[in-house]
Amino acid sequence: MNNERFKNGFENRKKVLGNAHVEKSWSQADAFNRPMQALVTEYCWGEVWGDETLPFKTRSLLNLAMLTAINQHHELGLHVRGALNNGVSVDEIRAVLMQAAIYAGVPSALAAFRVASDAIKQWESEQG
Repeated sequence: MNNERFKNGFENRKKVLGNAHVEKSWSQADAFNRPMQALVTEYCWGEVWGDETLPFKTRSLLNLAMLTAINQHHELGLHVRGALNNGVSVDEIRAVLMQAAIYAGVPSALAAFRVASDAIKQWESEQG
């Protein structure tokens, strides 16, 4: 991929999710799923996350709420780690999940708390 939006997206994706995760995802992409990886990198991470209207921290908080609401726990764990990388505090993550419980449902939020707890523990252990 040689376009600027893709390059910016790849860098944004690494800033939020970490170099190792992004490099692994890209290197493991095959002929079938590489077009999807390219689309996500260019448009999600390049176009949307590349829009400077909202800072990364705000985008992370929004993602946590939305991923909780739609029960996307695999992605939620990844974005909890990204939120921590973007300067979101554990208290802020808790507050978002508490609010999601009210607006998206307690079962979704309970599952999100389980996923977030694991992601936070893993992230903290990696920080030393």
